[in-house]
This record gives sequence, C-alpha cells and structure tokens, in this order.
Amino acid sequence: MAICIDGNVVCFGGGCFSQTPTGIAFSGEAVADSFVDCTPLSPEQGITSGYQLAGSGPIDNIQKFPFASDGNASDVGEMTLARTNTSSGHSSSTHGYVAGGNGAPAECSRIDKFAFAAEGTTADVGELLADTYSPAGQSSSTHGYAANGYTPLGFDNTIQKWPFSSDANATDVGETTCPRNNTTGTSSEVSGYSLGGNPDTNVIDKFPFASDSNATDVGELLSSNYGFTGVSSGVSGYAAGGAFGDKSTIQKFPFASDSNSTDVGELDTAMSHASGSASLTSGYVAGGSATNKLQKWPFASDSPAACVGSMAIGTCRGAGAQV
Repeated sequence: MAICIDGNVVCFGGGCFSQTPTGIAFSGEAVADSFVDCTPLSPEQGITSGYQLAGSGPIDNIQKFPFASDGNASDVGEMTLARTNTSSGHSSSTHGYVAGGNGAPAECSRIDKFAFAAEGTTADVGELLADTYSPAGQSSSTHGYAANGYTPLGFDNTIQKWPFSSDANATDVGETTCPRNNTTGTSSEVSGYSLGGNPDTNVIDKFPFASDSNATDVGELLSSNYGFTGVSSGVSGYAAGGAFGDKSTIQKFPFASDSNSTDVGELDTAMSHASGSASLTSGYVAGGSATNKLQKWPFASDSPAACVGSMAIGTCRGAGAQV
C-alpha cells in the first residue's frame, strides 16, 4: 500500500488525513477487517476502575483506584451505613453493590447500590433474607448473589439473589454444600463460586446462573482456610491470601473444568480479608489485615503480585467492585 505525503496531508489506502486549524480531518473510506472485543469475559471484570466498599472500623467509605495506570486510591463516596464484614461485593454494568455486613452496632441485611457514573452516596435498595455478615459475593450479567454467611441462627448455606434491573429484596434460590461464613466469591460468565470458609473448609462450591439450584462441590483449595480475596479473570477464579497459615499464596482454578486450585504466585505482602477487583488483564487485592497496599498481578502469566499503590484509608473486610 502506497503512502503519499504532500505538505500537511498524508494519504494511504482509500483515505487521507489532513491538518486543519481545529485538528485533523479525514476524507475517503476506511474499512476494518477485524475488531478487538473489549467486552469483559466475566461479570466481575472491569475496564476503567476498581472499588473498595466499607470495611473494618467500621467505615462507610467508597474508595476507587484506576486500572489504566498504577496509583493510589481516592475516597469518592459514602455508604448508607458504616459496616465491616461486607465481603459480598457486586458489579452490574452501571452500578456497584454491597450486601449485608456488621453495621454499627449490629449486623445488617441492607443491600446498598451506587452509580459508577455519579459515585457519591449509596442508596438502600433492598434487603437480604436476614441480617447476614461475611457472605460470598457473586455477579451474573443480570443479578447479584450472596452465598453463605453468618445470621442470627448461626452459620448459613443459603444462596440469595436479587435483580440488577430493579430495586428489590433478595430471594432464596438454593443452598451451598455446607453452612459457613467468611467465604469468598468468584464468578464466570455462567456460574457462581463460593470458596473456603469458617468453620475451616477447602471446598470450591459452584452453582449455575441459568437456573435456581443448589451448589455442587467441584474442587478443593490448597488448604482449609477462610478470609481469602476472590478475583475472577473470565477464564479462571483466584483466591489470594488467607486468615492463617501461608497468607501470601495466590491460587487459581479453571472455570472450564471442575478441578482443584494450584499455587500460581505470591502476594507482595501477606494479608487476609482484603477486597478483590479485576480489570481485563489483572487481578487486584486492596488493603487487608495489617496493610493499606494495593497489590496487582497479571492474568496472562502465573506471576507474583506487585505493590502498585496505597488505599486512601487502610482497612480490611470490605467489599470489592469494578467497572
């Protein structure tokens, strides 16, 4: 293909670019023979930003950090209620959600929502079935899910679901294989996963989004533990850190087949109970026990995480979201 340059005009193929007093003008015809699909593979992948919602204290802050460049988080809003043990974070295409938690002073059943475009203060848009803390959060393209948790009746194995299209209470749509709390959630395009938990277990539970049904045990984590940070890449689920033992391991399991997790890297700083977020290319761990670091690792290779920034407020037991 010939390229012709004449003064401030560059022509190639079927079109020309020329400089004008206000910018660049194009004339001719441009034909694309391929496109890059930037649509996330998983409901729990974002393109521009990650969020941490609430956390130990308890606090009511919404913190945000960029995916395009490594940098610190900033405080961009507030929850309707200060709370911790809110591991149930969710993302639709337009809003972030957090469900349940320990409020001030008691547990809560509240489902909060905020618009990514506006940020600011969240709104109370629904209720879980009961006051619940430390459930696992999952997201399909149409619904938020909260699995397991601790309620006034003790450890719970309920899978709850609510729609993103309207503000509504959660409904009971199934059960995981065993009652527990401090579980960690991940999501593929078609299934939700609930990982580990207290009482100590290494189970990887999976349930379908297409139908309301019980979860099945489809694999095992490296050890029985809780307080992991869950991250979803679109093709794999990740569980990073943990409450005891080796708190620095990043483990991964495939969504395409039911199998056990494997050790694929180490965190920059060992921690537990951090919030997790995911871009199209990387997993993020925000804060956690004894650290305010923002850590990141690539999905393309099994590699250690690096510290890429700091949270505006150091906290743990918050919920993660992304857009």
